[in-house]
Amino acid sequence: MNYLAHLHLGGQRPEELLGSLYGDFVKGPLQGEFRPGIESGIQLHRSIDAFTDAHPLVGQALSRFTHTRRRYAGIVLDVFFDHCLARDWGHYADVPLERFTSGFYRVLGAEPQLPARLAAIAPHMAAHDWLGSYQDYPTLERVFSGIARRLSRPQELAGAMQDLDALYQPLSDDFQAFYPELQAYAAHALSR
Repeated sequence: MNYLAHLHLGGQRPEELLGSLYGDFVKGPLQGEFRPGIESGIQLHRSIDAFTDAHPLVGQALSRFTHTRRRYAGIVLDVFFDHCLARDWGHYADVPLERFTSGFYRVLGAEPQLPARLAAIAPHMAAHDWLGSYQDYPTLERVFSGIARRLSRPQELAGAMQDLDALYQPLSDDFQAFYPELQAYAAHALSR
């Protein structure tokens, strides 16, 4: 799952939201560097990733890719699933997407000590509404270009949009089957 899904699934308190996003920017063991609520959010993020990676519906979705190297198909699928979530937000959330994302951007902007990589991109994320922009399918090409710039082999993502164009409906169906299961998993994890 990518940023939007993690934020949607990880709880709505400010520290939960921050931890949900920090999970993509903080590696290694958690040793009290962050507030407990943030560390819990990071742990949930990691748990959601493990559940997703091991799920047979996700394996089925990944097996559909032909032009994107298997190693990078997971990245493409994460971004596409965020597109599906943003596109169909009203099916999965009680508040409008714009209100959810603007609320999160306020939380992000109020946090004085973000992890370094996140601090560098946070202003751009909010200014360009990265989370809300996922609902527009053509935006994904720009997202993949940004990801490719950070890869040692950027050409590995060259077939991403070609795959997604061909697989749009089957991957959308995979998302619709998988996401409610992921929601139930995350809700159970939050309630413990």
